[in-house]
Formats: sequence, C-alpha cells, structure tokens
Amino acid sequence: MSLQPHRRHTVEEYLELERSTREKHEYLRGEIFAMGGASEAHNLIVGNVLSGLHQQLRGTPCRVYPSDLRVKIDRTGLYTYPDIVVACGEPQFEQPGDTLVNPTLLVEVLSESSEAYDRGKKSEQYRTLASLTDYLLIAQDRMLVEHYGRQTGDRWLLTAASRPDDAIQILSLGCALPIAEIYRNVQGIGAAAG
Repeated sequence: MSLQPHRRHTVEEYLELERSTREKHEYLRGEIFAMGGASEAHNLIVGNVLSGLHQQLRGTPCRVYPSDLRVKIDRTGLYTYPDIVVACGEPQFEQPGDTLVNPTLLVEVLSESSEAYDRGKKSEQYRTLASLTDYLLIAQDRMLVEHYGRQTGDRWLLTAASRPDDAIQILSLGCALPIAEIYRNVQGIGAAAG
C-alpha cells in the first residue's frame, strides 16, 4: 500500500479557490484547510462583540470587520478568517485588496474543535504581527474572556474575566467590553435576555 503525498497548493491557487466559493478556508505552507460552521452561541457572541466595538469605535480611525475579512500573517504565510478584526488607521491590503495585513485587534470565539489551535499555533502566529496590539479569546461554553494586550516590545499581558460584572478594557482602542454584554442571550451562560 502506498501513501500518496498531499498536494501542495500555491497562494494563487488558494486565493482563486476563495474567490470562487462561498466556503472559507485557511491556508498555510501549501495546505488548504476547510473552516467549519458556527453554533448559535458562537454567532450570538460574535454579534454582541461586533456591536459593542462598532458603537464604541464610531468616529475613530478604527474599522470593525466581521469574519468574512481574510487576514494574512506575513511572517508565517497564514491566511485566515478571524471572527472579528479591527484595523485602526489606514487598512493595508495585499493585492488585489481582499486580504488585510495590518489588523490592530483580532477576536476568536473558541469552540471544542478549534480551542487548542486558537490558543496555540494560531495565537503564536497572530502575535508576530507588528500592527497587532490586542487579541481576545472568548469561550462559548462558559463565561470566560481572555485578553492578550501587547506591552513593551514583544511581551504580552494576559487579563481574564469570568464574571458578569467584569469588563475587558482594551486601552489601545479606548474601549471596554462588558462580559454581560458579550454573553447577552447566550443560553445557559449569558446575561439575561434584554
């Protein structure tokens, strides 16, 4: 029995695939990985955070994007779709203009299938971005938000919040995300509907 080697794809082949299909894929070092769908809790959390960021960043030089904006990590070559992206200042796009290369804040909502990757290899790659000041990891099965804020140089400070009356302070953006609002309407763990 022979094992066939995995076919390697060029970046151009990957980008052509992405532009021709509704499904989203990640790309790293010649490999293309399909991204799965999201649960109701995941979608509610993303919507709540997106709404909070939009409201607080209105009138600033920051733009808030949902998960359909592809981001490239130049140092590693990873192309991915974070759940939420904020770019402050002039957004820079890889040609032809649909892949952001200078995010300021990245947000990932964790799932059972993605948590280890989001906390490990993906987090390592995100932190190589010179433009990145903040990275949020949000659990969807319990009330827990972890905020990684860039300090001097390449040092990062972790702040975790897990109570409804807590808030994540994103000082570089001048905003705060109340935990109760992040989990609003999420059954079993969120704040009361309203």
